[in-house]
Amino acid sequence: MNTADPTPALKGEHTDLLIVGAGIIGLAHAFQAHQKGYNVRIIERDAKPNGASIRNFGHCCITAQDGPHLDTAYRSREGWLAAAKAIGFWAPEAGALVVARSQTELAVLEQLSDKRGNDSVRLLTADQTKDRLASAGSPDPGICGGAFLPADLRVDPRTAAPDIASWLQNQEGITIHWGTAVSEIQEGGLVRTTRGDFQADKVLICVGHDLDYLLPDLAARYQVQRCALQMAMAPAPRGYNLDSAVLTGTSMTRYDGFTTMPGADAVRQEIYNHSPELIDIGANVMFTRRPDGTVLLGDSHVYGQTIAPFQDEWMTARLVREIEKVLGASLTVTQRWQGIYASSPLTSLLVEDIDTTTTAITVTSGIGMTLSFGIAAETIDRL
Repeated sequence: MNTADPTPALKGEHTDLLIVGAGIIGLAHAFQAHQKGYNVRIIERDAKPNGASIRNFGHCCITAQDGPHLDTAYRSREGWLAAAKAIGFWAPEAGALVVARSQTELAVLEQLSDKRGNDSVRLLTADQTKDRLASAGSPDPGICGGAFLPADLRVDPRTAAPDIASWLQNQEGITIHWGTAVSEIQEGGLVRTTRGDFQADKVLICVGHDLDYLLPDLAARYQVQRCALQMAMAPAPRGYNLDSAVLTGTSMTRYDGFTTMPGADAVRQEIYNHSPELIDIGANVMFTRRPDGTVLLGDSHVYGQTIAPFQDEWMTARLVREIEKVLGASLTVTQRWQGIYASSPLTSLLVEDIDTTTTAITVTSGIGMTLSFGIAAETIDRL
């Protein structure tokens, strides 16, 4: 029987797969497992998805990954599209627009295009780049070129994870227990919770930045901490209808596909020379339009084991001002919030077998939405 109710379970109630956490990583694993015919139980302490999975840009940043993560990202793209087709949520193949406002930034895009090919990284002239933004106003006259990344996807972060969860809990063989906290995981697949005990052939711990609450020794070994970001939302400027994610020069300091290019250090130094505060706050100046016509704006990055809840208004104001300059249009912020995700200086993806039955899976960087369905497919392949 499928249920979203946090009802107590009989001791030892058994499923093929038990997933701790109903963020996008846990939900993606549940979807991929369901596609393979596994019975799945999800344990989630909140009443609905409420963490990093709903607080981001809704940008599946496929092209800007590098190394093994690039293959995982492309596999994740397939999973996102399959889930969108099955469930019916918004997931346009809208790509991403990367705006270059200096020859130094443009050089990095040219280097990436040379490495990946024009089909993956389509270089744009200054006029072509401005034309894609022109519906908003008068784009920054300093734009000297750009690139279009056609493989990138968009989703609405406010609705994608909740829609997936809603669909899953109505499928045969899937049960979600909301409002249920895990207190202990024992070898052999026994999971003790605040509402009873459960048994599974395989247990996946997908709790994101809260890994240290459940597995503190593992989190300490990988130096997992929290990364807090400041984000905001505003109504789109009149006429602005671009579904593509829009990235800027600061994005080239954040994603491995860019940072591994020969010119990446020069971009960072150039930005620091004219806007040191953007580097100091780990800015990734970018924005995405939601289907309701609002625009998500961000973001800054601050790291710590425990994150203070207080946000510095100047950071948000600085990010918004930079986005207004790119668009050539004014923005009126209507919402602000703090996002938090897991981060590690040792790895961007933590996959660790706790015992023969239990595996912890945490994306320890800001690419959880991007890699989610790819990681899940790889995990389910190994079951």
